[in-house]
Amino acid sequence: MSHSTPRASRRNFLKGAGCLTIGFVLLGAGSLAAETPKGPELPGSLQDNPRINAWLEVLADGRVRVLTGKIEIGQGIRTAVAQIAAEELDMPLERVEVVLAETGRTPDERYTAGSASIEQSAMSVRYAAAAARQKLLVLAAAQFKAMPSQLELRNGGVRTTDGRQLSFAQLLDGQQLQDEVRLPIRLKPKADYRYVGRPILRNDVERMVRAEEYYVQDLRFPGMVHARILRPPTYEAKLESFDTKALKKAVPGVLQVVVDGSFVGLLAEREYDAKLAQDFGRLHARWSGGRALPAGQPLAEHLRQLPAIDKRTTDKGNFNETDAAPTLRANYFKPYLMHGSIGPSCAVALLENNALHVWTHSQGVYPLRDSLAKLLKMSPENVHVKGVPGSGCYGHNGADDVAADAALLARAVPGRHVRVQWSREDEHAWEPYGSAMLFDLEARIDPKTGRITHWKHELWSDTHSSRPGGSPEKLLAAQYLAQPLLPKPEDDISGGIYRNSEPYYDFPAVRVDTHYVQGPLRVSALRSLGAFGNVFALESFMEELAVKAGQDSYEFRLRHLKDERAKAVIRKVRDMVQQEKLAPREGLGVAFARYKNQAAYCAVVAKVVVAPEADGSTIRVAKIWSAIDAGEVINPDGLKNQTEGGLIQAASWTLNEEVHFNAHQVTTRQWEQYPIFRFDEVPQVEVAVLDRPTEPPLGAGEAAQGPTGAAIANAVFHACGKRIRQLPIRPEKLLA
Repeated sequence: MSHSTPRASRRNFLKGAGCLTIGFVLLGAGSLAAETPKGPELPGSLQDNPRINAWLEVLADGRVRVLTGKIEIGQGIRTAVAQIAAEELDMPLERVEVVLAETGRTPDERYTAGSASIEQSAMSVRYAAAAARQKLLVLAAAQFKAMPSQLELRNGGVRTTDGRQLSFAQLLDGQQLQDEVRLPIRLKPKADYRYVGRPILRNDVERMVRAEEYYVQDLRFPGMVHARILRPPTYEAKLESFDTKALKKAVPGVLQVVVDGSFVGLLAEREYDAKLAQDFGRLHARWSGGRALPAGQPLAEHLRQLPAIDKRTTDKGNFNETDAAPTLRANYFKPYLMHGSIGPSCAVALLENNALHVWTHSQGVYPLRDSLAKLLKMSPENVHVKGVPGSGCYGHNGADDVAADAALLARAVPGRHVRVQWSREDEHAWEPYGSAMLFDLEARIDPKTGRITHWKHELWSDTHSSRPGGSPEKLLAAQYLAQPLLPKPEDDISGGIYRNSEPYYDFPAVRVDTHYVQGPLRVSALRSLGAFGNVFALESFMEELAVKAGQDSYEFRLRHLKDERAKAVIRKVRDMVQQEKLAPREGLGVAFARYKNQAAYCAVVAKVVVAPEADGSTIRVAKIWSAIDAGEVINPDGLKNQTEGGLIQAASWTLNEEVHFNAHQVTTRQWEQYPIFRFDEVPQVEVAVLDRPTEPPLGAGEAAQGPTGAAIANAVFHACGKRIRQLPIRPEKLLA
């Protein structure tokens, strides 16, 4: 598509923020809800933003606009919240519009993370819409001189039994519901659902497939300036010299060069000229040496030797060191992993009339606003951040950093939009990675009962979240300014490190020791945080114990579980592969976890084919099955899609992915050095959803990652008899 024609306007991105809101006082909250049963506790997002109009507005044409502080990152939040609002308000789905994260416009829900979009944002919309339903009935009852119980909501209005009807817009007369949402609230009976629980198609997917304007990378504004950032060759290197006059002579299209300490921004009218300027700078700028990286020893050994903050994060049961020796000991390792976003990070910023506007695919528009305000020494009220979907996310990638780049450069050309696009090399070399992790496990099995009696899990890991969160020093650019802002090390262990380290199984004695270290590379949140590594180690070890005890893989796990829902997903996935036939050098492996030990239940079986060593010893994942229980399902297709994507992504992590570095810099700077699954490597996937409509919805977007890695490792063992405990599981490790 042509880049010469403006394809978006600031007006289109800023419109729709002028609704008048007033409070209604016809009846107090107690009177409104006097006949309703007491429900569960309100979602945390709703407690933080308790008024109806924080979540939905009635438009003049009778449509309803839903506001969510979450951003669309592939989880289908736009479709899910539309389904929920349409359901509670008994109106056509196509009459519901959804506005995603935008400061000053939508609720402050912090980050779109932790598989909490449905649990928090969508459920907040459910209660707000239900409260709106109650209020609309009360208002209509006053108009019709009838009892609320004699009225019904239908097609965007309130109707009497004799056919009289008022639309929502007529009832509100241009105003909005500002009542506070309080329990108890009568939710729509599930038996009457028309939308929730149905596989409603996502309209945004067609736009992606057709390569229409959808992502932040697609934004174009009239008179927009393009920019690239000249990064140092390695961490903490300082700019010593850069001949900007030679640059402008070599690339006449350069509009401006911004140099602030070791932060270098290159602005041009054309994107191609900005890229040429970056290439020139990489060849001619001179930098100091920077920080050396520990390339002389295996990373797992390095992690174990680093100074650590130690914490016993689980300690239950009786550990008597004079008891019998452990039945088995093993250690496991997960390397640094990239987010591997298909589209490198991008942002647009505009400084105009002392106000900063930023378009970003950050997962937290409000925390980013606060960080940028401090970085630029502006009032947060003068910083407006609008979330726009990005091409790939999977956690805290470069989105916040590139937004800071754009904000800093916008000061150089006030009144003009500045678009900063990272290159593939920028993304691979400078994004914050998922932390490397090391695990030591040991367990004791009672020889009489065949059950595990003692379990120890010791792990070493860097942090799993360095999101800005209002701290500008965590933004990459801030660390390279003439007056740098440098991040301080954490003084405590975050829960993301030991997420899912405590077994969900029923073991009499469990001990988990966590060691927080500062590794050599920049790290932050990657999908599932520490759960991927912890579950890989835990479930690989469970399989090794089952084999050592001579027990069936499924029954061994079932014998150690009390939760019937956990047992159900394991039994379901076992049934799914019951008829699967295995040829020589093929194996099936199973794994299970409940994400965060409180969200969705997920069991996974992988089928792996290992070619004989004489044939080059290749490893191929032929198929993956999964059974998932996420409580009440809003959109079955959405849940399946999330799980399927998680299975494939985790399979790629398990077999292919690893960040490499030498003593000077990260060396995996292109796809050739960091291969993710190609289409011909993607396995077949089959997902069974155990819908439990009477249970609360559970976060599911990150549930499949950990079990998938362990299931593949277990399948490789059953295919060829070799246990690989260090990821990725590459063919050469089978030969070692």
